[in-house]
Amino acid sequence: MGRRTELFADEPEDTREAIMLATYDALSKHGYADLTIQRIGDEFDKSKSLLYHHYDGKDALLVDFLAFMLRRMEQQVPIDEGDTADEQLRVGFDHFFDDLLDGDDEAFLRALTELRAQACHDETYREQFTENDAFLENRLVEIIEQGIEQGVFREVDADRVASMVATTFLGAMTRNATADTDAASIQAELSEYLRTRLLADDARADHNR
Repeated sequence: MGRRTELFADEPEDTREAIMLATYDALSKHGYADLTIQRIGDEFDKSKSLLYHHYDGKDALLVDFLAFMLRRMEQQVPIDEGDTADEQLRVGFDHFFDDLLDGDDEAFLRALTELRAQACHDETYREQFTENDAFLENRLVEIIEQGIEQGVFREVDADRVASMVATTFLGAMTRNATADTDAASIQAELSEYLRTRLLADDARADHNR
C-alpha cells in the first residue's frame, strides 16, 4: 500500500507502533463498520491480550490511531520542499492529489472517511479530527504568511485562504471515497486559484513565462 510504504516504512520500534500498523492494515481491509479488536488482533503479530491491556475497546484504539497518524503525517508530508512559498504549496498539492488520492490506498481513505463520520455524534472523534484539521490549516497559514513576506503572494487573509484550501482537500478526499469523481480537475482548479488569487503580479508574470 502506498501510504504504508511512507508511514510504516520501517519495522515497528515498540508495541504501540506494532498496534498502529495492525490497526492500519485491519482498517484498510474492513473499514470502520466491520472493524473489531479481533480483526486488528489478526493483523497483530504479538499477543492479542496486549491490545486489551492498552485499550478499552475499538474506539479508544482508533482515536489513538488518529493521533498517531497525525504525528507521522507531520513528519512525512513534503510541504517544506521548495525555495519559495508558492513552490511549497504546489509540492503539497501534488502530494495530496497524486500520492494520496491517486495512490494505492483507496481502501484506507474510505475507512478514514468513515471515521470522520463518527465525529458527527462522538465528541472524542470530533476533538481528534479538529486537531488533525488544525495542523493542516496552521501549516498552510505559515506558508501563506511566508509567501506574503517574500513578496510572492498578495496581501491576503492567510487564515481564510488556508481554510478554503484545507476544505477543498477534505472535500476532494470525501468525494473520492464516496463517489466517482475527477480529482485531476479539482487539482487543476486549485492550482489556478493559487495562480490568480495568491500570486503577486510579479510572481505571476514569472510563472507565465
